[in-house]
Amino acid sequence: MTWNKIVWSQFGAAIDMLENAIRDCPDDLWQARLYQDPTLPEFAEFWNIASHVIFWLDFYLGEGEATFKPPEPFTLVELDPAGKMPDRVYTKDELLTYLAYGRNKCKTKLESMSDEMLTTTKTPWRDMSVAEMMLYSLRHVQEHGAQLSLFLGQKIGWQSTWVGKAKNKDLDA
Repeated sequence: MTWNKIVWSQFGAAIDMLENAIRDCPDDLWQARLYQDPTLPEFAEFWNIASHVIFWLDFYLGEGEATFKPPEPFTLVELDPAGKMPDRVYTKDELLTYLAYGRNKCKTKLESMSDEMLTTTKTPWRDMSVAEMMLYSLRHVQEHGAQLSLFLGQKIGWQSTWVGKAKNKDLDA
């Protein structure tokens, strides 16, 4: 089994678990704040944390800021150093569609890279190899997926279903 297939198996599983949390979030919690601290801005809302992690999944799989453009209706507001918010609340369907886009982009990137390219090619925004950036991004997806799952568990008793391997565990599938 190649490094690419191993990473896809686990990266895809993290994406699947994030998808489960987003899909199963009740409408009345979509704009709920995960933290009760009133000093935290709106980005502490469920939908915005989901949007944040999907945006960075897409960005980290790209070729750099100069050429990056998320699909409509998403914008580059996440890159704003002032911490601006999107112009509106994204819907669950919009975020699930964007997540499916990111999932496919991740799978495609892993399919196209040789083991040598993964370990020797540097990313344009961090001093990391592509392989390390993939693992960095996987951890980011996993962190926020767990955060959203914990919130749903605390609010409605929701239990995330463990995903051991990506839905399409083979890169060839």
